[in-house]
Amino acid sequence: MAFPAGFLWGVATSGHQTEGFNTASDTWFAEHVSPTVFREPSGAACNAYEMWAGDVDRVAAMGLNAFRFSVEWARVEPSPGTFDEEALAHYGAIVDRCRAAGLAPIVTFNHMTSPHWFAARGGWLDDEAPSRFAAYCRAVTDSFGAGIAFAVTLNEPNLPQLLSWSGVPSSVGDLERATLTAAAREAGVPRYRLANVMLPEDFGAIADGMAAGHSAARAAIKAARPELPVGFRLAVADDQAVGDDGVRDQKRSQVYARWLHLASADDFLGVQNYERFRYDANGLLPPPSGAPLNDMGSDVYPLSLANAVRYAHAASGVPILVTEHGLAHDDDRLRAAFIPAALDGLSDAVRDGVPVLGYLHWTLMDNFEWTSGYGMRLGLHEVDRATFTRTPKPSAAVYAAIARGNASAP
Repeated sequence: MAFPAGFLWGVATSGHQTEGFNTASDTWFAEHVSPTVFREPSGAACNAYEMWAGDVDRVAAMGLNAFRFSVEWARVEPSPGTFDEEALAHYGAIVDRCRAAGLAPIVTFNHMTSPHWFAARGGWLDDEAPSRFAAYCRAVTDSFGAGIAFAVTLNEPNLPQLLSWSGVPSSVGDLERATLTAAAREAGVPRYRLANVMLPEDFGAIADGMAAGHSAARAAIKAARPELPVGFRLAVADDQAVGDDGVRDQKRSQVYARWLHLASADDFLGVQNYERFRYDANGLLPPPSGAPLNDMGSDVYPLSLANAVRYAHAASGVPILVTEHGLAHDDDRLRAAFIPAALDGLSDAVRDGVPVLGYLHWTLMDNFEWTSGYGMRLGLHEVDRATFTRTPKPSAAVYAAIARGNASAP
């Protein structure tokens, strides 16, 4: 495989999933209502809010040249219009350490979680949501934006709609609805809305709010630092048509089209791929008989990454940054084989002229995987749930060897 000079090799993490005790956030609140769709509360997560420096050093020691992490809006703006200088300094210190270690800091401004007060106002259904998000993004950029290499506004705004096409049992949707009802009751508000627990009837209106939020945030970030590349991240499955392509194309229209159009005005698009799905004229097909399955229930298919990247670039017209890609499975031998096979396919896409800026593997370490809790493992490192000790898996060495063989300074 071959990748161009300046290609970014990194890993990705997110705040709520690793930091621990993100108590001012909507997700923390929703984890603790009853009933809740979350299998278990996030609690201390990976204690990364305290252990972040070692994590940055661990990324650099792997021979990588990029680190993607997120800023927790709830920590920076715990109440409307009040920005916490200590929290801003904390995230600024991560940027500085990345730079000192030769890592390009790729910073997500909002990775699913938002402040509790934001969700209590209806989240992205609130008319003021885009302007409030933009004000927060401007505060972050003013504080430490000079050190950021790439700015990512939002993470997977299309994910709930994508999951609705993936054969999720109706019982999950019922529990999500019950969770939001319980959260509204506990918060004493008429509606409580999260970005990663979404009702089907809200899909369109929340998408409108998030799209407006991205545009407003991009303008705010560019106003403070015009040359900073700005984009967002989209969940893109490898959707394949078997025979009739009508159902597959209908899914693409509903799940991706508006976001790919929105991305056409950005500097790049973050593509996040984990699965392929096959559709015939009647709908979703089961995985091929005998194929190994990941913990998401789909077949392990390394070429899904390259196929998703090709599609996203063709539809958006902008450079692609692979901001997440990985394998949910307890058997790390599968992951160790999966990574080079997927990167071979990505290399072919690059050779064919698709502008790919970099590859960021999800994730550095096993963490809190939202409603799945700690039962789903995608990390290159194991984490001892009592001591938080990080231990590399064999797949970490496999990925590091590929990166060292191809990496150049960011």
